[in-house]
Amino acid sequence: MSVGITIGFEIGEDGKPHIIIGQAESVKTERKGKGKSLIAFPEKYTVIDIETTGLSPAWDEIIEIAAIRYEKGVKTDEYLTLVHPENDVDEYITELTGITNEMLTDAPTINECIGAFADFLGESILVGYNVNFDINFIYDNMVQYLEKPLLNDFVDVTRIARKELPELKHHRQADVVAFFNIKIDRAHRALNDCEACNSCFMALREHIIAGGTTLDGFCSLLCSKHGKHANDIKASSNKFDECHPLYGKVCVFTGALEKMSRAEAMQLIANLGGIPADGVTKKTNLLILGNNDYCKTIKDGKSSKQKKAEKLILDGADLQVIPEQVFYDMLTED
Repeated sequence: MSVGITIGFEIGEDGKPHIIIGQAESVKTERKGKGKSLIAFPEKYTVIDIETTGLSPAWDEIIEIAAIRYEKGVKTDEYLTLVHPENDVDEYITELTGITNEMLTDAPTINECIGAFADFLGESILVGYNVNFDINFIYDNMVQYLEKPLLNDFVDVTRIARKELPELKHHRQADVVAFFNIKIDRAHRALNDCEACNSCFMALREHIIAGGTTLDGFCSLLCSKHGKHANDIKASSNKFDECHPLYGKVCVFTGALEKMSRAEAMQLIANLGGIPADGVTKKTNLLILGNNDYCKTIKDGKSSKQKKAEKLILDGADLQVIPEQVFYDMLTED
């Protein structure tokens, strides 16, 4: 596995994105057999959440795992454990989570508890908030210690919130909790976050129904990756910040985005003065890589768009290939 520089962001207490640059595994890590990201409201599911020492599965460690089984929104079982890491927890993580090194002294190591956690999950559909973060940590630890991947399909509540509550400036779990006036205990503890996530999931479900849309209709609309072509996308305003990194850039997507539909992403580009496009040409400035794991036409891990972009780059084109996360970082730049 290659090692390089990763670029990411987290939303601080001031509500603003903070860029995080660090050394981690290759920007695009291949996780074979990883479950599919679903837009669905299953009757039976398991909400998951973990606390970690940082953002990278390659370098950071899990310090708490929680999961709650639900059937029609009613809790039926739960799993919770602290996890003893190889390295000490720093002051920032302790301040954020309330988890101290002393609390972890007698906790099991990840090697000792990952098997029981995997057994608890079984084949359940997993639900979480920004759940790819949790999925990737769990997947990598299962591969390392159990020699098998996490195969469960999963629902990211963030994607549903972005679509159903477009009026919110941010769509963090705390923002959705506040919007629905959900009462929760301390955030950034895994079991509490599971309960908060499920409350958001149920509230969004009821909000969709109350708005006169069926759940099947909502899911079909959000799942439609090709519901709109680039030419169908129009900016919501003709006033743009010409200093924004996406202004005037011709942007193309390949693969399925984890956090939003392709139509939603193209709309954001257009609203910033960028130019969404369907195909890679000499005019393309950015090719944004989504998840190609489930496209049967992919060969050698690269789509035809990516291969064409790489050829154009070698020929001197002003074109960059960027991962999905970097695209989100660019969206938040002032």
